[in-house]
Amino acid sequence: MRTPFSLDAFIAEHVIARSESLFAADLAARHDQLREAIHGKSVLVIGGAGSIGSSFIKALLPFEPARLCVVDLSENGLTELTRDLRSTPGQFVPEDYTTYPISFGSEIFARMFRSAGPFDVVAHFAAHKHVRSEKDRFSIEAMLENNVINTVKLLDLLLDAPPEHFFCVSTDKAANPANVMGASKKLMEEAVLAYAKRLPASTARFANVAFSNGSLPAGFVERIAKNQPLSAPSDIRRFFVSPLESGQLCLLACMLGEPGDIFFPPLDESKMLTFSSIADALLRAHGYEPEHCASEAEAREKAAGRSAGDTTWPVYYFESDTSGEKSFEEFHTDTEVVDLESLKTVGIVKGETHHDIAAIREICADLRALFEQPELAKESIVEALTGLVPTFQHVETGKSLDQKM
Repeated sequence: MRTPFSLDAFIAEHVIARSESLFAADLAARHDQLREAIHGKSVLVIGGAGSIGSSFIKALLPFEPARLCVVDLSENGLTELTRDLRSTPGQFVPEDYTTYPISFGSEIFARMFRSAGPFDVVAHFAAHKHVRSEKDRFSIEAMLENNVINTVKLLDLLLDAPPEHFFCVSTDKAANPANVMGASKKLMEEAVLAYAKRLPASTARFANVAFSNGSLPAGFVERIAKNQPLSAPSDIRRFFVSPLESGQLCLLACMLGEPGDIFFPPLDESKMLTFSSIADALLRAHGYEPEHCASEAEAREKAAGRSAGDTTWPVYYFESDTSGEKSFEEFHTDTEVVDLESLKTVGIVKGETHHDIAAIREICADLRALFEQPELAKESIVEALTGLVPTFQHVETGKSLDQKM
């Protein structure tokens, strides 16, 4: 009998190439400190139904917080999170466990926060995370409202009821951003750093989380289930962490970070992979050989003609030509101060900001005023962001990921 496919095992063997967590040494060395910071505490997780947010929750719960409140716009995601937690053997879930399918930028959230708070720990994962979400003025406005403006609204709420720890997830794309998503996250970092003067706020820049919700590798699983071809760039190499590791990195940053710290994983270039190589390995793990096609149309046609006994699977690989893609990965810039000594497995950017809270609020007001303009081109927003984020060098090709399979 064939061994059932395990995605976790596949990630460990074929993507991250390690059987032990990248952060195991620091988790062991700081176990007592983490338990002291979490045990018996009240925790609010925003965006907790997503891949990283839910992984953070799973890293947090063994330390037995007294109360867990999870907010996410996805009602179905919250339902699955609860079912997953309740169905896992030995999983601790506090008796005081509540989920709310609401937007963290809404007045409903503010009323809930004032009623249910204060919280000892607040961790924020709600974000637009895709490079593809910068097609036009409307998609960019939604991204900036979510990643920047609503985050500042949350920080203002926290000033009235400061937690012991506040964490907000960032991205590797915030270091010398080449796309609007990265620039929006750099602005978010600037906001967190400004408020860190009055709040214990930290953040983390990320590698790619293997098979996270909405990611290209997660799409490979969906394509196989639907008997559709796989498509991926062949020239983009990325460093991956597992979903488990993503939650652990955020936990370390949230609980151990000093105000203004930006945590990041060590970049191992020897373990960087192309998305096409992951697709090939996934197909072979399912018993198929990749059948290379010259176009999307050919790949779709061959997938439609597949029969039950076929041992090949159509794939279409291409060189990337869409806006906002960086050919390399970086977690910090040459001008940032980096601490590689405090922790065994994690680097820390000692974040500095050129803004204060008043300046951050003014930036949000300026963005709102910009979006009020009835005739607003994407180029005008990119120009405004370039003024706000001097390291932003937008890569514009006129092509979007929405034009790809």
